[in-house]
Amino acid sequence: MQFPIETIRHSASHVMAAAVKQLYPDAKFDIGPSTEDGFYYDFDIPEHINVEELPKIEEKMAEIVKADYPFERIEVTREEAKQMLAGQKYKLERLADIPEDGVITMYRCGDFTDLCRGPHVERTSQIGAFKLTSVAGSYYRGKETNPMLQRIYGIAFPTKQELKDYLQRLEEAKKRDHRKLGKELDLFSISETVGPGLVLWHPRGALIRNLIETFWRAEHINNGYDLLYTPHIGRSQLWETSGHLSFYKDSMYSKMDIDGFDYYVKPMNCPFHIEIYKSRTRSYRELPCRWAELGTVYRYEKSGVLHGLMRVRGFTQDDAHIICTPEQIESEIMEVLNFCLYIWKTFRFKEIKAYLSTKPAKAVGEPARWEQAQKSLVQAIEKCGLEYEVDEGGGAFYGPKIDLKVKDAIGREWQTSTIQFDFNLPERFNLQYVGEDGQRHQPYMVHRALFGSLERFFGILIEHYAGVFPMWLAPEQIRLIPISERQHEFCLEAEQKLKKLGFRVNCDTRKESMGSKIKEARNMRVPYMAVVGDKELETGSFSVRSRREEQLGLMDFDTLVKKLQEDVDNKI
Repeated sequence: MQFPIETIRHSASHVMAAAVKQLYPDAKFDIGPSTEDGFYYDFDIPEHINVEELPKIEEKMAEIVKADYPFERIEVTREEAKQMLAGQKYKLERLADIPEDGVITMYRCGDFTDLCRGPHVERTSQIGAFKLTSVAGSYYRGKETNPMLQRIYGIAFPTKQELKDYLQRLEEAKKRDHRKLGKELDLFSISETVGPGLVLWHPRGALIRNLIETFWRAEHINNGYDLLYTPHIGRSQLWETSGHLSFYKDSMYSKMDIDGFDYYVKPMNCPFHIEIYKSRTRSYRELPCRWAELGTVYRYEKSGVLHGLMRVRGFTQDDAHIICTPEQIESEIMEVLNFCLYIWKTFRFKEIKAYLSTKPAKAVGEPARWEQAQKSLVQAIEKCGLEYEVDEGGGAFYGPKIDLKVKDAIGREWQTSTIQFDFNLPERFNLQYVGEDGQRHQPYMVHRALFGSLERFFGILIEHYAGVFPMWLAPEQIRLIPISERQHEFCLEAEQKLKKLGFRVNCDTRKESMGSKIKEARNMRVPYMAVVGDKELETGSFSVRSRREEQLGLMDFDTLVKKLQEDVDNKI
C-alpha cells in the first residue's frame, strides 16, 4: 500500500521519538510534525545532543523499523490521556488545547505512545528510507520567553534511491548557498554592528542589483507602468487608516516622535500609492493606473528566522498597484500574468506553476466582486497554459490571489510573484473615480510583485546560477590577462576601449603567474578570459577562453567585441 509522503514523514518522526525515549529515558516530548522536506521532533532532554550522536539515534530507529511494530490508533478520554501522559508537561499542555468536545487520540508503536491526530502508516516497516540531518534549538510554542527545546530534523522518502537523490541535491544546495557564494564573490554582507537582517551591498553585488533594477524599470515602462517614489516613514494616522497598526503592529518598528506626531517606518508601500491616487479626483478615462515602485520597507522579523538574503528586516519590494474599473480587471490580470512569465523566463527559470487562493469564510467586499475577481484569475491562468492548484478558502480576508512558484536549476521550488486583489483598502481609504455616468464608483485594486523583494530574488538567483551569472548580469564580463609586463600597455589600452563600449572588464597586471591569474578569474566566475603573450601581442589578438575552460581560440579586437555583445544581447 502506498502512503502520502506527509504520512510517511510524520510516522518517521514518531519512530525517532520512540528511539529517543529508549536512549534518553528522562526526555520530555513536545511535537513531531512532517515538513515540506522531511520531519522534526522537539525534545526537552537534560543532555545536549549534537550531530555526532544522530547516527546512534538512527541505529535505534532502524531497530524499531525492523521490529515492524503496528501503529495503533487509540481513542481515549481526557482523564485517560492525562494518566498516559503523566510526567510529560508539554504534552499535557497540548492536551489542554484540545476542545472539551474534541476527540482525543493516541498512537502507539512498540513501547512509545504519543498524543497525536495522525494519520500514520500501518506498520513501522513502511516508513521507507530515512536520515537524521541536524539539531537546532527551538523555543517551546515559538515564544522566546518559553524554555528552549532541542529540535532534531530528519528526512524520509519511500525508497532508498529517492533518499539518495535528495541527499545529492542537498549537497549541491550547500555548494550553491547564497551566503557562502555571497562572501566568496564579494557581493554582500550583513554586519552585527549595523544590525541583523540589514543587508550591505558590496560593489559587485550593487552592480548586479543596478542591472536588475534598470531592466525592471525599462520593462515596466514598456508595459505601461508609471514609476513612483515614496517616503520611508509616515504618520500614525496613515497606518491606522490602512489597518496596519491594528493587525500588523508586531511586525512594525517602534514609533518615532517627530514634532509631537507619531511616525513609523513603512512596512508596506501601498498606503502611499493610495494617497497619490487620492491627491485629486480621478476620472474613468484615467484608469487603469499602473503604478510601480522599488520601495524599501522595514519589518521586524524574529532573529531566529533571519536567513541571509532570504529573510531580512529591511528589503526593497518590486511593488506595483493597479487601480482600474470592473470592466478592465480581466484584461489587466492577463497582462500582469504574462508580464510575470516573461520576467521569469528572461532570468532562465523554465518551470513555473500557479497557486490560486480563493475566498475564505470571513471576507470583506461584495460577493459579486469576489466572484468576478476569482473568475478573472482563473481565466488568466488557463489562457497562459499554466499548471495550477486551487487552495479553496485560502485567500486573504481582503481578496483572492495568485502566487507563482518557480523551480531552480536543482529542482527546488521558490514562491515568487504575487497577484493579490484587495477589497479592503479601497473601502478603508474611500477610493473613488467618476464613471462615464457622472457618478462616483469604487475602483478595483490589485497588489502585484514580480520578484517579491530584490534581496530574496538576488539570493534565489545566486543559488539558481551557482554564482555563475549570465553575461548580461555578470559584474565582470571579461578579464584581460597579460603574461608579462611587455603586454601591459596593449592590455590596458584594450581595457579602456572595452569600457567605452560598455563592457565590464578588468586587466590583471599583478606579478603573478598566468595560471594563478586564470584560476583567480575562474573562482570569481568571470565568463571570459583573454590571455595576451608575445605571440598575441605581435598579431594584436587575444587568446580567449571561457570560465568553463573552453578554448575559443585567437580573436582580434573586433571579433572579441562581437562575441561579447552577442552574449549580452541574447542574455546568455
